[in-house]
Amino acid sequence: MLFSELGLSPEILRAIEEQGYTQPTPIQEKAIPLVLSGKDLLAAAQTGTGKTAAFILPILERLKKYANNSVSPAMHPLRVLVLSPTRELADQIGENAKGYTKYLPLRSATVFGGVNMETQVQELRRGVEILIATPGRLLDHIQHKAVQLSKVEVLVLDEADRMLDMGFIQDIRKIMSLLPQERQTLLFSATFAPEIRRLSADFMRSPQLVEVARQNATNDQVEQIVYAVERSKKRHLLTHLIKTREMSQVIVFCKTKLSADQLARDLKRDGLQVEAIHGDKAQGARLEILSAFKEGSLRVLVATDVAARGLDVSELPYVVNFEMPNAAEDYVHRIGRTGRAGATGVAISLMSPEETRQHAAIEKLTKQTLPPQTVEDFWPSVSHIERSVASSHPRESVLPALMAGGEGIKKAGISRRRRKAQREIPALLLPPRYKVEVSH
Repeated sequence: MLFSELGLSPEILRAIEEQGYTQPTPIQEKAIPLVLSGKDLLAAAQTGTGKTAAFILPILERLKKYANNSVSPAMHPLRVLVLSPTRELADQIGENAKGYTKYLPLRSATVFGGVNMETQVQELRRGVEILIATPGRLLDHIQHKAVQLSKVEVLVLDEADRMLDMGFIQDIRKIMSLLPQERQTLLFSATFAPEIRRLSADFMRSPQLVEVARQNATNDQVEQIVYAVERSKKRHLLTHLIKTREMSQVIVFCKTKLSADQLARDLKRDGLQVEAIHGDKAQGARLEILSAFKEGSLRVLVATDVAARGLDVSELPYVVNFEMPNAAEDYVHRIGRTGRAGATGVAISLMSPEETRQHAAIEKLTKQTLPPQTVEDFWPSVSHIERSVASSHPRESVLPALMAGGEGIKKAGISRRRRKAQREIPALLLPPRYKVEVSH
């Protein structure tokens, strides 16, 4: 199928053609006709499958009748509200909206926290048909009477599950109460968790259901690798992998702002071009860092989970989980930064002895087996292997050589020198499922 078969106007088709769009993705093919029909929509798709275009393009088609070149704010009332959980995602949606409206005189604006409100207020008071906003900053503008929601015809909740995870539910409910009852509501989410279904039941009318991939599925185009490594060796292994694999662009995920900053400092000492991005960074600095990374002048971007869904880099080849996420769902979102729009990618996870539970939870959620591997000169300790095996196997399945101590290892045929180097123990200790593959 082609975009021209989906009922979009020549102005929109011309704009997306200039951006290299030819054929719609599965979520676009299914969602666009439903949005054009005016029906409420509850949609789930993997990250990186084109969800933004799936709602923006048909919305523009519906707004086309209002397009005008008048300078009067009264001729540009707010008709579409898009709520986003993060500044990065909001900015990404805003950039896409401006690109898609290149040949339509429709105004759009993006507002989020971390920047001066006055510039945003001036833009809003000039009138916009489309507003992309984070919930907190939108409520700030509503309080200052810079925006009116009385004429909103379409509401989009993008990455709704993430908004609930980040505690925005009360803000969302307050915003909902200010919107007209007669409107179209589009809810896009990576998963259909029970909380999402409850939210849709409260605010949507007989929504159409679109799901183009099983829940919590990972992209088949992404190669997933797990390396078992001591926590103290993680930074050195990461530097080794970046250099030996010649990673020109890689996003490295940490769990906290402090660990992200520390890792960025360590990697700089290793001679890498790297910056950290997280919620404590000023918005101007975040946008500057993202721009440098997208342009290729910055090789490594260290990020927290807050940024996981807002980063959109075309053809990003590598993602690294420096720290395994506490929530298995975040693993899916992290590695979804690579392998987007049909491209291939590699997702590498560095698993320390303390993170075997997270590893097991990821395997359970994604219904995949991700056997730990090792890299020569970065072997984990015996205790690490024991814990890795025990996390997925009964205690009795751990190799008797471990249980017998030195004599058991000696009988297994391992010399004192080799035992000290710890280079054959992992391969001998792991059951068939966790057979180690050594990378040189």
